[in-house]
Amino acid sequence: MIDFSAIPWQALAPFIVAGFLAQLVDSAVGMGFGVIGNSLLLLLGLPPAAASSVMHMVEGFTSGVSGVAHALQRNVDWTLFARLVIPGIAGGLAGVWALSHLSLSILRPVLLVYLAAVGIYLIWRAARRAQAYRRMRAVGPLGFVAGFLDSFGGAWGPVTTGSLIAQGMTPRMAVGTVNAAEFFVTVTVLSAFIGSLGLQSVGLAALGLLIGGVIAAPVGALVTRRAPSRDLTQWIGGVMVALAFWGLISLAFAPTPLFSRM
Repeated sequence: MIDFSAIPWQALAPFIVAGFLAQLVDSAVGMGFGVIGNSLLLLLGLPPAAASSVMHMVEGFTSGVSGVAHALQRNVDWTLFARLVIPGIAGGLAGVWALSHLSLSILRPVLLVYLAAVGIYLIWRAARRAQAYRRMRAVGPLGFVAGFLDSFGGAWGPVTTGSLIAQGMTPRMAVGTVNAAEFFVTVTVLSAFIGSLGLQSVGLAALGLLIGGVIAAPVGALVTRRAPSRDLTQWIGGVMVALAFWGLISLAFAPTPLFSRM
């Protein structure tokens, strides 16, 4: 039996709050857990390498809870999910291989500029015409590219969610479907990296983030279901622009970019 009195709740509380806030944003708009959580961990005093390791480990669990929550809220298009998840897994494995054999640093600024451009477009579009739910095109290639980029830049959420909405997909369904597929892509990437990550990142910070993230996931899914499409599109565009600028600033001023996981 777990002795709850032995848990250092006072020390754990800041990490629970950080996990809650990061996952609330991620579940509601389909992106942001890694970069928000990583930033909050750095503010709480964790070294950059430790913060990144913790985020990789925790996101594997929180993405699963978020996917289940969106499924329960009926935010998932299962046909699109099936078209997205297999290419995403293949792209994640290809990205892990590429990281071991190729220099991919040039892709990061290109990705950030792309995210900023799509985010600005979504903000502009949301105020001008209603979203029309239609059959998405090039879903397989999109999943592969997003999975590939996710293995080194954590780009699954921003690339897939932003691109699907830019094509005209209902924001609620885009966010829910992307969150559901993210679990499988994240677990694939984590499994491929497990030899280098090890289990040393499972500690107080990881436990706190996990608790906060699990609590926030159902709340974020409910927000996604209830929020008007226009507002949700603007929020997603705003988060994409913020993530892109944060990443560009990190590239300019930090030798090891903080834009490690979105």
